[in-house]
Amino acid sequence: MEAIEKGDGGVFFVYGYGGTRKTFLWKTFLAALRSKSEVVLNVASSGIASLLLDGGRTAHSRFVIPININENTELGDLTKRATLIIWDEAPMTHKHCFEALDRTMRDISRSSQPNMQSKPFGGKVILFGGDFRQILPVIPKGTRTMIVDASYIWRHCQILKLTENMRLRVGCQEADLKEIKEFGEWILKLGDGLLGEENDGEIDIEIPDDLLIHDQVNPISSLISFIYPDMNKFLWDLTYFQQRAILAPTNEVVDSINKELLESLPGEEKVYFSSDSLCQSEEESELNMALFPPDVLNNLRLSGLPNHKLVLKLGAPLMLLRNIDHANGLCNGTRLQVTKLGKVVIEAKIITGTNIGHHTLISRLKMTPSDKRIAVKISRRQFPLSLCFAMTTNKSQGQSLERVGLYLPRPLFSHGQLYVDVYRVKSRNGLKILICDKEKRVCTTTTNVVYKEVLQNL
Repeated sequence: MEAIEKGDGGVFFVYGYGGTRKTFLWKTFLAALRSKSEVVLNVASSGIASLLLDGGRTAHSRFVIPININENTELGDLTKRATLIIWDEAPMTHKHCFEALDRTMRDISRSSQPNMQSKPFGGKVILFGGDFRQILPVIPKGTRTMIVDASYIWRHCQILKLTENMRLRVGCQEADLKEIKEFGEWILKLGDGLLGEENDGEIDIEIPDDLLIHDQVNPISSLISFIYPDMNKFLWDLTYFQQRAILAPTNEVVDSINKELLESLPGEEKVYFSSDSLCQSEEESELNMALFPPDVLNNLRLSGLPNHKLVLKLGAPLMLLRNIDHANGLCNGTRLQVTKLGKVVIEAKIITGTNIGHHTLISRLKMTPSDKRIAVKISRRQFPLSLCFAMTTNKSQGQSLERVGLYLPRPLFSHGQLYVDVYRVKSRNGLKILICDKEKRVCTTTTNVVYKEVLQNL
């Protein structure tokens, strides 16, 4: 606030682990500045995180990174007028995005305040926030070195820290404080890679006995029973699916759990198939048509795209896979519940975010994957939805849940994934972990991956 009053710019990073109420801090800044008619821009690295902020947008949506200053005069003017820019979940974003915004804002300031051009971000006050223990920028097939290089604190940042876990303290009794403190400390050691023997960031750790599923006969059923007890009885309770989820490392594991739970729901299934083709920008050569006929395209399972075959029932929980209408809470990661299955549209009610309880209609969209490893560009026309009784670790980031079941038929494989999964839960009693080896036997240890070099400068 002192930097804002001086008008001389400044770059800050508020570092706080999950539950330290960073979002509460952002809202306090918003209230203080907007009450004085100041312009504050709220952005976040993910759609779910952006919904937590008043007027929030994803960083890419707000800044059209990199901004073309010749074509975005309104955006340029808005950026000039902004007193403060808040960027939540910053560690998830590749450093090139920060560099692009820095160069652009220096260019924008040059026209009105030439003396600010040499300052970071053109002399604006920038407030980054996040937790470097959580998932870092996703780089397809990226090595540890590549991921660490893509994520760093801006060199001009002043680092501030939030240190008390308020999420675990909410509504707790005095007698429970000791247990809450111990659980919080265990999670922090997990995030810092301090559990187990001295290591370079990847080590097998023993999970506390009370957090484990021990059923050797039918362990998956035990996990499902813990997370979704009496599911058919509470099917239309608005908070039932909102407060619980099973997390898993890969889409294949998630799909298998979703299929099992869907079969347990009452009612008839309705199947929706996608229409897949090569993009019009692709040359329709005989070779391409021979290599990628429709049945080959149908079998492709690509990150960020719905599957060719979407099987649904009334009452099933869904996750939206595209940013459709941010103002009405429909963004990538929003969770919904099916209320009607039409031929050309699906009606669903929103169960997370800012518009809980609102009904919306979802239609098919034409989608193209961003994965550059595919030899040709394909187009898939399908509902941008997937079942979400279970979800992957990356999709869970930003969610806060009362019951979390972590299913690990294989170890998690990247920095911060185990930490993110454990921190989704609000209390120790709401967490259960099922670990299986290659022979599907229940285990008590799993791999924790922490790139410790990312945490060294904090």
